[in-house]
Amino acid sequence: MDDWLTGLADSVWALPALFALVLGDAFLVVLPGETAVTAFGALAVSTGSPPLLAVIAVAAVAAAGGDVCCYAIGRRVGLERWRWMRYRRVQAAFAWARARLHDRTATVVFTARFIPFARLAVNLTAGAARVPAPRYAAVVSGAALGWAAYQAILGAVVGWLLPGGPVVAVVVSIVVALVLGWALDAVMARRVRRDAAPADILASTDIPAPADAAAQADDA
Repeated sequence: MDDWLTGLADSVWALPALFALVLGDAFLVVLPGETAVTAFGALAVSTGSPPLLAVIAVAAVAAAGGDVCCYAIGRRVGLERWRWMRYRRVQAAFAWARARLHDRTATVVFTARFIPFARLAVNLTAGAARVPAPRYAAVVSGAALGWAAYQAILGAVVGWLLPGGPVVAVVVSIVVALVLGWALDAVMARRVRRDAAPADILASTDIPAPADAAAQADDA
């Protein structure tokens, strides 16, 4: 396994694969964008390849590009085009983001960057709310760089502290990233609850069943 991970780290496809995962994570929150960056950070230290700065740069560009694409989708189609957008919890997330984006753009974007579903909701809402594109692109670029550096350096620190080769470094770094991500989700949910926002949007990606949505439609 060590040899396989070393070969993966040395492959010319390593960074393109990382870029694709992080970019795709902007649209499909089930993709392991965060854990991929953390794992590559661990590989950068334990095997020497790919370079840590390259991991951060590639992840930051992909993350910013994905956020800008989601912004463009929101600007183009709005927040009710597809059925999943009309579920109660999704609409609540959009409402939470819309109420804060114009006055607190940087705070909302930087917070949401670390919470996958919140990130998607904020990016779509920013586009639909016509937040100025140059301003939004600058903010998401800064947030993406901070996020990429955090994820990659987290993996690098774990890889540096733990002996045992790339397998141990990658596995432990992923576990640490998942635990810290869960803790961050919980903290942010509590903070949002104090701010009278729908905390369950940030703490969960659960979507109500279609029957629930149909019942709401009947009530309307």
